[in-house]
Amino acid sequence: MGAGGKYRFGPFEVDAGARELSKGGTKIRLRGQPYLILEVLLSRAGEVVTREEIRAKLWPADTFVDFEHGLNTSVKKLRQMLCDSAEEPRYIETVPRLGYRFIAPVEVVTETARPPAAIHGSVPLPLARIEPQPVPSSAPLSASPDSRWRFLRFSIVALSLLGMVFIVMVAKFPGRIHWPFGSSNATVNASRSAKQFGSLAVLPLENLSDDPAQEYFADGMTDELIGDLAQLRSLRVISRTSVMHYKGGKQTIPQIGRELAVDAVIEGTVQREKDRVRIRVQLIEAASDRHLWARSYDYELKDVLLLQSTAAHDIASEIQGRVEQPPASSPSNARTVQPDAYEAYLKGRYFWNQRTEAGLNKSIEFFQDATAKDPAFAAAYAGLAGAYSLLGSESLPPEIARAKARAAASKALELDPASVEGHAELGLIEFYFDWNWEQAEQEFQRAIELNPSYATTHQWYSHYLRAMGRLPEALQQAQQAQQSDPLSLSINTTLAARYRDLHDFKQALDVAQRTLELDSNFAPGHELLASIYEQQGDFRYAISELQKASALSNNNSTSLAHLGRAYALSGNHDEARRVADQLEVTSKQHYVPAWDMAVLFAAMGDADTAFRWLEKSYTKRESQMPFLKVDYRIDPLRADPRFQKMLRRVGLPG
Repeated sequence: MGAGGKYRFGPFEVDAGARELSKGGTKIRLRGQPYLILEVLLSRAGEVVTREEIRAKLWPADTFVDFEHGLNTSVKKLRQMLCDSAEEPRYIETVPRLGYRFIAPVEVVTETARPPAAIHGSVPLPLARIEPQPVPSSAPLSASPDSRWRFLRFSIVALSLLGMVFIVMVAKFPGRIHWPFGSSNATVNASRSAKQFGSLAVLPLENLSDDPAQEYFADGMTDELIGDLAQLRSLRVISRTSVMHYKGGKQTIPQIGRELAVDAVIEGTVQREKDRVRIRVQLIEAASDRHLWARSYDYELKDVLLLQSTAAHDIASEIQGRVEQPPASSPSNARTVQPDAYEAYLKGRYFWNQRTEAGLNKSIEFFQDATAKDPAFAAAYAGLAGAYSLLGSESLPPEIARAKARAAASKALELDPASVEGHAELGLIEFYFDWNWEQAEQEFQRAIELNPSYATTHQWYSHYLRAMGRLPEALQQAQQAQQSDPLSLSINTTLAARYRDLHDFKQALDVAQRTLELDSNFAPGHELLASIYEQQGDFRYAISELQKASALSNNNSTSLAHLGRAYALSGNHDEARRVADQLEVTSKQHYVPAWDMAVLFAAMGDADTAFRWLEKSYTKRESQMPFLKVDYRIDPLRADPRFQKMLRRVGLPG
């Protein structure tokens, strides 16, 4: 190729004229022998380049003694720059005892004039073309007219035969013929085979901004892209919690594909410069690590919602050939958003995803800031509803959480009736706090209809079905949640609990233990494991797990109440009484769920005190009350006439 040409592969570009390597538009410092080796391999992509050929091109003959060490070191450094692996290569394959081969698709391109930018943030991409490659010919340059005529006739006949063969192949094997060249918009095409994909993971977008503090922005863009793609009914999209495990990791695409059980992977970069956002995404077949498609998007920040929906639409088109979508997700319907409001919203999501009390409180600040700056921003109201609902389960008095969550969820749906999060949050409010069972189920089902891959809805619907006593259905929803978010600690804990509810203790223990292998410091995982041991009558192990949970949660009142209950069931009434006294003192200063106190006193055999706390739980409309019919911890009270009366007051179906 000419000195001014370029090679493109994956997210990388090599400018041969300037001798520069860049990724997503950002230059990467690669000099000397590693760079020269890359150029040699690219110039013969798909072929084996022997070690001797590399030595002859790049190392003087008199340095042969040091050549092996120098070559190995240079290739290792080159792989590091490309985030490649010798064991499972994506770009550079080692051919034992011979040399190396560049195995990724490569485009040889030149830059031409950019087209004028279109209105509303459409993508001004550089046009790419494949340079004509010289066709080898055995005819001498000074061939006679007769020989040239014979060669021309031969070529016409040969091309005609090839054309006929191609037509027959296309007719006989439709969808199995692949073009070896990229298209004019830098797209590597495999759309026919890509239509077979049924599952996808969007890996965390890499932050290419100069400011490391913009990491939340890259994470937020990843979340939104996942959300848009997950609305495809025929595509299983892995949820955010699971893909974030691979942020900054060293796993190869085939490894990730196997671990998440997906057919394809999206990876890319995001770069923010003042009020503009540029992302580059590429579609990769997981099993083969084959790059299928890539595209860049450059928009103003106010049009970031259009950017996200356009990218999702393009990816979906490559995967399925069409988008089975309601109009609400169409790129043409994406509204503009105030840049400051969007930034505050992403910060809110960043803290909301931490799922800690401190993180949820911080997220509320940012979501409120976002709604103040853009009162029509539905997603920010949905985030606000989610934060209040989660806080109302443990640390925030339910009457306060319920009012604030309902107001926010209602506003989100008023602004965007197709808001998945809005319907899911409203379903949770109707279930946890208002006890409107039919309305809650309708909201959960509507959220699933809008986005079948939103794992949180399946998880909450599983809780609802458990409360209704529909345990097989509850297990099915937990399994669906886990399929969309296989590495989520919370969802795996829910799945283990559903097996426990069905008395499948072997499966329950297996899932619970694997959850703690993901994070041994996850307090709810230890609580769940303890509940399984309890139901099997093994109180020694249950107490051990609850002691760990209490220590990890800084003696959270719920963890302490569960520990006190285990002490009581094991016969250690002194320790149980000590915990009960401690919690009663705490309840006068901070919110302690009355439900937890009720189950503690029930285990201690003090039914009168247990019913007093249960009455408080009912009055406050605590989120645990809907489980009155099925929670095994309340079993000591079931024979009491007061219990049946309470069951009727809550209005649970028989």
